[in-house]
Formats: sequence, C-alpha cells, structure tokens
Amino acid sequence: MKALTLLVLLFSFSQCGSTKFENKIPFTIHSAHYKNWTGGQPGVHGINVQIQLKEKSNINFDSLYFRNKVAKVEFKNATLIIANYNTSNKKPSDVILHLDPKKEVQNKLPTQETFPFELSENEAVLTYQANGKTTYYKIKEIKKRESKPYIQMQ
Repeated sequence: MKALTLLVLLFSFSQCGSTKFENKIPFTIHSAHYKNWTGGQPGVHGINVQIQLKEKSNINFDSLYFRNKVAKVEFKNATLIIANYNTSNKKPSDVILHLDPKKEVQNKLPTQETFPFELSENEAVLTYQANGKTTYYKIKEIKKRESKPYIQMQ
C-alpha cells in the first residue's frame, strides 16, 4: 500500500513539471487585467480577472489559474474571458462545532490542493480545448486596476 501511495505521489509531481505551455495560440489577447473587490458584508472579498481578446473566437475556454487558485471562466460576447475568485476568509456555515465530538463527525475534511504551476503575482495560465486536448497558455503582465467596493443594500 505504501508503494502504491509513493508511486501516485511521484506521478502527480512529475505531471506538474511536465506541463507544456502553448506558444502559438489561435487567438490574440488585447488586454488582461485584474481588480480586487470587497463585498457589502464584512470579510467578503475576491479578485476579478478579465481578458479581452482582439477579435471574436469560438474556442472552448475552460479555466484560469491565478494566485494559487483556479476558477472556471465565463466567455462573454465571444471576446471577453472572465474569472472570479472568492478570497473571503468566512467560515462555511455547514460546519458543526459541538462539545460532543460525535456530532462533528459529519463535517467534511478540508482538502489541500496542490497548485500545478509556479506563477508570479501578475501571471496566469488559461486552459482551453484544442483538437480534443487541453491546452495551457501562460499570460504574463496582467495589469492591476483600481479596487471596486460593493455597497451593502439595506
């Protein structure tokens, strides 16, 4: 059993270093920026990343890896790729805290996901489908825009 676990760990780490980034992509990025946002409730905040393409595309964009997080992307008007990241530190409301540990058994265990890329603060990796396979493209120099606070409605 230990050998199997070791083999799985070695294979997963070998995949991280072997990811090849595509250099020739079938689309052109006009601009890429991100901005932090703050919600109307205390402790609610996140990051919004927007990638504007120069021309319309019919590519199936999938995910964006940014700042040790991954998000599924929205594709709007065939030219705008959007990824939203929740960076809130609010605790989930479905966690049971009780003096009797038997009542806490139903709590889900936290998962520690490893991030597959080494990226700087202003880099991201966009994944998309090309010829039936997942392709990775590294976007460099994503610009920071002014933060956007959202006002709480009462």
